[in-house]
Amino acid sequence: MIDLLVLYYSRTGATRKLAESIAEGIEGVKGVQARMRTVPAVSATSEATTPLIPEAGPPYAELRDLTECAGLALGSPTRFGNMAAPLKYFLDQTGAEWMSGALQGKPACVFSSTGSLHGGQETTLLSMMLPLLHHGMLVLGIPYSEPELMTTKGGGTPYGATHWAGADGSNPVTDIEKRLARALGLRLATTALRLA
Repeated sequence: MIDLLVLYYSRTGATRKLAESIAEGIEGVKGVQARMRTVPAVSATSEATTPLIPEAGPPYAELRDLTECAGLALGSPTRFGNMAAPLKYFLDQTGAEWMSGALQGKPACVFSSTGSLHGGQETTLLSMMLPLLHHGMLVLGIPYSEPELMTTKGGGTPYGATHWAGADGSNPVTDIEKRLARALGLRLATTALRLA
């Protein structure tokens, strides 16, 4: 069985819902399973500590999750057109994995949620691709053979799955956004199998 890491940060739950749809796409492929992981919030207080186990949801990621998995789906809410600090903080700790080439040749994809429709969905996706490219990963997007890319009124780009959560986070993940996220997970899983 091949494990694919679905690693994300989600403050209000919108990015987590996209992650779950990506995991559904991954697990729709025989011989592949999704390993869901999140990262803790970053504290502005240097004395603050985060519990080792989150109160709810998947466990916090460890660096070994990256090296043990055959591929990666990386997700973050948008912060001024960039990935959120907790995810960046986690990735900034991967120097040893970069030096050893542990992630080279593994497939990867990215996903994001935003509060506003034009709030930086695509630049956030691109910001998450940069460290993956430095690691030598094979970055996948969503091809236009997915017809929903031409009909979406909210999230969804060729760079990765996205969701428009609304300023107050009240917009549910639409059926089109879910289908595009599942398609991205499926593409990641089939690519990982071909490379295995």
